[in-house]
Amino acid sequence: RNLQLLDDMVREKELAVQTTSDTLSACRLQSKILAKQLDHVDMEIEREEEAGNVAAVSRLQAVSSRLCTELEKEKELELRLALTLKQNLVELWQIETEQGKYNILREQLQKEEGELQMQYQEEREVRIWKEKITALQAEGTRRTREKREAEAQRECEERNKKLLEDAKRNHEKAVCFLRQSMARIREKNAKEEVKAQEHMERRIQAVLSLKTSITSNREKLQSLQILNKAKALEAKKEEMKMREAMLAEGSNVIREVFLHKRQQEHEKRKEALRELQNSRKMEIVSRILQERASTHKQRKNQSPTKAVKARGKLEDPLLQIIEFCLKRAQATTKHETLYLQNLCSFTKVVALSISLPQDVLWESGDEDTERDKTLLVPEFPGLWSLEYDLHKVPKAEDPTQLAIRAMRKQMAEKKREELQTGILHKQTVPGQEQKGCAFHSKPSCIHFKDFDVGQIYKKKIVLTNASYGVNYCRLVGISEWLKDFISVHFDPPGKISSGMSCEFLVTFKPMINEGLEGAVMFMAQTGSFSVPLKCTVKTCILALDKELIDFGSLVVGETISQTISLTNSGALGTRFR
Repeated sequence: RNLQLLDDMVREKELAVQTTSDTLSACRLQSKILAKQLDHVDMEIEREEEAGNVAAVSRLQAVSSRLCTELEKEKELELRLALTLKQNLVELWQIETEQGKYNILREQLQKEEGELQMQYQEEREVRIWKEKITALQAEGTRRTREKREAEAQRECEERNKKLLEDAKRNHEKAVCFLRQSMARIREKNAKEEVKAQEHMERRIQAVLSLKTSITSNREKLQSLQILNKAKALEAKKEEMKMREAMLAEGSNVIREVFLHKRQQEHEKRKEALRELQNSRKMEIVSRILQERASTHKQRKNQSPTKAVKARGKLEDPLLQIIEFCLKRAQATTKHETLYLQNLCSFTKVVALSISLPQDVLWESGDEDTERDKTLLVPEFPGLWSLEYDLHKVPKAEDPTQLAIRAMRKQMAEKKREELQTGILHKQTVPGQEQKGCAFHSKPSCIHFKDFDVGQIYKKKIVLTNASYGVNYCRLVGISEWLKDFISVHFDPPGKISSGMSCEFLVTFKPMINEGLEGAVMFMAQTGSFSVPLKCTVKTCILALDKELIDFGSLVVGETISQTISLTNSGALGTRFR
């Protein structure tokens, strides 16, 4: 490194000396040119002085002074360059002297570099020899691999050939089995066609018998209508005779006629109830017989021990239900008609749910929906459903009807006062007492879910009188912590008969994004009741479609994939990983 530095310094100094000598030569040449120009200007000045040209003399003197100045500057520059050249030469000589001291080291360094180059050459030859050996080994490995691949390909071709032969044999067997299966299917289809034809013939016979029965029933119905008209005429004649006899005796004709009509209606209801009981009994017995037949068929397919246990479990509850239903049906009066219908439908559901739960539950569900629909329709229309003419002059009414209306008004006012003062009465019918809530709400819970702050939500709720008689209902209020968010609009409907309904409107104005729970309180004649109210914020409900990932039996080397679905059934989005 030091020798290289000295060489660089020598080259730099030689370059500086060469540059300085060139500049000095140029400066000397410029000085000579300026001296010649100055001599020429002096000669011109003398010539112009002799000619007496003062302007030219002045101009030439100025040029002469400028040239003198430039000549002096060039001489000064020449002196400086000469001094600089001398210093550079001295420094160059010193560096060459210093360089001469390292000649021995320079020769030793050149010798070592030559030896190093020889060593590099030997190492390069050794590496080339090793690479040649490696290339020969790789060529041998490649030939061996090609030989193995050829053998493997030959074995694979033989295996594929064997597989094709096996597949051909299996195909022939499958074709044979398929022909046998098709023959069995054709035979089965032929049997089913015969059965279908027989079934169609039976249906045709049933339709024909139904047609004949309809014609006979139409004739019977006409005769019954004639008989009913005759009975109605006889009843009117008897009523007229009874009215004349009562007028002769001086008793209250309207009251006696009203009681007589009620007694006749009571007899008709008892007869209808008795017929309903008998039909229910027959229906239950037929269902039980069907159930026994189905269990008998199932018992044949099961083991004897399991069949005996299932029979014991089946017959005991069925017998208990039949005995309870029959006893209850005999003790039912005209006021228990609704209860009897519910009981019979419940007995039917229990009797059939042992082996056929889905069919029976669907049937009972249909009956419940029909009953709910009928409860929404009032038994008789109110005053709001009739159009009233204000300009029509009312006719003179019967004094008896006026007295009955005044008595009903007094009773209604008395009940309203008792309701306002908080006096509660229990409603009872012969053999039963009102239990539970007197009103049922639809829906059973007022639920505002997935709400947004600042929006307004409204829901209409239907209250149905589920008691055994006329009832009243008034709004008490809502939970204290809900008053800032919930408002209820309810117009008291007055007297509500059994099965009739009324409505109220609930308005929800959320101000905060938090869940709320409370209730809307009401007061009825039979006691207080409340409708629960719930407000839930938006949430994310994540669920997977599989609880267990089962790949079943696999073969080594086989790849099977399954897809899992993650579903968000809530109203709030979320991230997952």
